[in-house]
Amino acid sequence: MEVKDSIVDLPVQDPPNEIFSAADLTWTKFGTTEHHVDDVALIPYSRVDDFITGECSNVECPTRFHIERGRKRSRGSLKEYKSDDYLIYRLYWCSFGPENYGEGGTILPSRKYRLNTRNRAARPQSMRGCTCHFAVKRLYARPSVAMLIYHERRHINKSGFICHGPLDRDAIGPGAKKIPYVGNEVQQQTMSLIYLGVPVENVLQTHIEGVQRYCGPNAGVNASQYVQKLEMIIKRSTHELDLDDQASIRMWVEKNKKSVFFYQDSSDTTPFILGIQTEWQLQQMVRFGHQSLLAADSSFGISKLKYPLYTLLAFDSRQHPLPVAWVITRTVARQDVSKWLKALVDRIQTTDSGWRISGFIIDDAALEVDPIRSVKDAFSCPILFCLWRIRRSWQKNVIKRCSNTEVQREIFKRLGRILYSVWGKQDYVAALREFLQDFVDQTAFMQYFRECWVPKLEMWLATMKDLPLASQEASGAIEAYHVKLKSKLYDDSHLGALQRVDWLVHKLTTELHSSYWLDRYADESGSFETVKEEYISSTSWHRALQIPDDAVIFDDKQKLFAEVSSQKDSSLMRTVWNPGSEFALCDCSWSMQGNLCKHTIKVNMACSKHDDYLPSMSSQSFRQILDDLWRIPMDDSIELEQSMAWTNQVREKIRVLVELSHSENIGKVVNNFPLKWVTKKGRTFIGKPSLNFLALPPSSKDKNTAVAKRKRKRRRLSRIKGPA
Repeated sequence: MEVKDSIVDLPVQDPPNEIFSAADLTWTKFGTTEHHVDDVALIPYSRVDDFITGECSNVECPTRFHIERGRKRSRGSLKEYKSDDYLIYRLYWCSFGPENYGEGGTILPSRKYRLNTRNRAARPQSMRGCTCHFAVKRLYARPSVAMLIYHERRHINKSGFICHGPLDRDAIGPGAKKIPYVGNEVQQQTMSLIYLGVPVENVLQTHIEGVQRYCGPNAGVNASQYVQKLEMIIKRSTHELDLDDQASIRMWVEKNKKSVFFYQDSSDTTPFILGIQTEWQLQQMVRFGHQSLLAADSSFGISKLKYPLYTLLAFDSRQHPLPVAWVITRTVARQDVSKWLKALVDRIQTTDSGWRISGFIIDDAALEVDPIRSVKDAFSCPILFCLWRIRRSWQKNVIKRCSNTEVQREIFKRLGRILYSVWGKQDYVAALREFLQDFVDQTAFMQYFRECWVPKLEMWLATMKDLPLASQEASGAIEAYHVKLKSKLYDDSHLGALQRVDWLVHKLTTELHSSYWLDRYADESGSFETVKEEYISSTSWHRALQIPDDAVIFDDKQKLFAEVSSQKDSSLMRTVWNPGSEFALCDCSWSMQGNLCKHTIKVNMACSKHDDYLPSMSSQSFRQILDDLWRIPMDDSIELEQSMAWTNQVREKIRVLVELSHSENIGKVVNNFPLKWVTKKGRTFIGKPSLNFLALPPSSKDKNTAVAKRKRKRRRLSRIKGPA
């Protein structure tokens, strides 16, 4: 658009409406050597109040404007003047600014003049740093004409975000002083219910009950206004803060600094990395990750999303997966992984300096373990390997690419044998060659297997042999999170946004975060029974525990299959082929989608009680580690004693953990803990109050110190009381 340096040729606009706004005017770019380029328009000076009233009535950002600055000249004071010189000059500013009294905001220095407080926003604390402002000049040359100069038409703060009105998530309305204080827990509960699509009537009732718990029985009178505001904000919120995805994610990071533990923008030399962890996720990681396990669901959406998603999972009190951090990046280079992992650990140890984990579970053989082990103290722990990813991929493609059910069962069984060969005498190369020859007629599956797995099968087998294997419970937990994540993200209505990072971040921090928050809240508070029941049965392992042992029937002759009777319909039987193996295949609908079903897990639980079936892969891996420890030292050597000491320490830890997990009274377990000797303060028990006969007698020096303290105390009391 052409920039004009004179307003002589600009027309004076007089809209027919009684009240009009900037949208009703035609604006022209105007700039001189003294001013920046701004939008200007000429109107009759008598209609300035109509324009201001129209701007205050903006539907998206309703506000008021106050006079931030003003100057006057008397007529005839200028002998020479320009076409844009003023007779009266007033700078109008949105009353939600320019100060920012919000969190992290700035307050302007003390003013030397009095503000027009009658036109301020509803409350001074409502000021949000809005930068919307315009100037009105009553022209010196034409006193009947006013020149409007709009410096910033958007109601945004310095970071570029909408800072008040219905589109602002943190807006405080004029009636906020009538609404009682809403704690973070109640607010998060209400937002979670709205995100999950619960009807507004039910949300309002739950919100009122939550507010009344903290503020008394009459506190929920105006709660409906708060819930309606939250619902409107959520419905109108969008992930697109800018049309450019990279600029949009920069704005999101700037606005949500508390939820970002690492951010690196993409450039010619550095890859894009975004690490997200909310305050609630940080609390859960400190709570459930300390002296426990962490797991990784890596490379989610590698073929669909713009950048794959890496999730760190903790296991809560029910051993259910809980996402405690998300990392969006394409790089798996050692130096890049070390950057965000160290930033995450630093953030956790700022909260709890003694935080440590007992083990870290990875699910991808291509993932380098050196960056994990390089983080000192917190991650200097054993690394375990989980097979759920390779099992899920093989099962899905066997079912998809082979039409014959008998062939499906046999292929899946033989694939399991290839992995079991790690601990057997059979060479995996021979087993693989035999497998490729026997099923050469299954062209669709064989093409997929040769292209995707044959080149990297040796790497997976080597990782299985080097690292301890995670259990089926861990596999079921990681898969439960993966399935839930997939159902939330791959919604048909959002397929066009898969290549935008801001959309992925929006879905993670709103819907998925709210879902897991509500699951934990329902379980710990005892409310929302339906949510709690779904949460408890969200993993295949817990669903398998609900199946009684007598529901499993074995084929005693050839041990080819086992049957599991349905708990809902006793006449319905599910058949599990190749029982006793992680590569067992069930004919239920959940298993036919490539998932680890409850029937397979229940049958394998029953097989572990019989000697006729091979132990699980994780059990064989554990036995191999113990055998290696036993074979290494020479007889009657110091190394043998060290190995025995380490083995006994590990055995004792396992015994205590098993006892804690199976005990109904933790107090009895604590009472059986051994004595712990503490210097200077006597000898005490762990978990027990110290007994008098175990405490060391005080020394004469300690007695003298105690007597001196009592004397000083008496003197102070005598001074306070005064003479009798």
